[in-house]
Amino acid sequence: MKVQQGSNSSDMGIPVKTEEELRKNTVIAPEDVLGLQKITENYLCSPEENVHMIDFTRFKIRDMETGTVLFEITKPPAPAGGLKHCDPTAGRFVRYQFSPAFLQLRQVGATVEFTVGDAPINNFRMIERHYFRDQLLKSFDFEFGFCMPSSKNTCEHIYEFPTLSEDIMREMIQHPYETQSDSFYFVDNKLVMHNKADYSYSGGP
Repeated sequence: MKVQQGSNSSDMGIPVKTEEELRKNTVIAPEDVLGLQKITENYLCSPEENVHMIDFTRFKIRDMETGTVLFEITKPPAPAGGLKHCDPTAGRFVRYQFSPAFLQLRQVGATVEFTVGDAPINNFRMIERHYFRDQLLKSFDFEFGFCMPSSKNTCEHIYEFPTLSEDIMREMIQHPYETQSDSFYFVDNKLVMHNKADYSYSGGP
């Protein structure tokens, strides 16, 4: 299993971009999403743009200090006979429910398991941007490394969380799902996947 320490995405010197501007681009590059100042309202690419057939099949979050597993999900196998209908957002959105204590964590590991299609992937990168309302909390930048054709890959990304003020943490706890993230996936600096998530830290649904 590969272990990747996340680097902090620096927005310094990168022009501010809006979602509307990016929608006019034929190709969306990493520098484009680093210019976004708030969560996107819609997906910036379609499922059909995942021509490399990248499929995330398992995801686990653990506290790096104690090893405690905080969240784990495995993608169920496709039903026999194929799908009769396709939800365009299926597999692209996750809703997380954590306790208030999650905001006190300084470092977590996120293990992802994924498969790729019949072509090798040389430059696979993820940029993940977390917001509370319209405030950017943190931007993470991860490289997945080389992926062999038709392979199953496992990689753990190490997230270093920012120190939040008591006021912001209280607001995040009191307003579940107003903390959101965009995860942008690039192959050879071209956006091929876009997933979204929101978060509750109130300890309940």
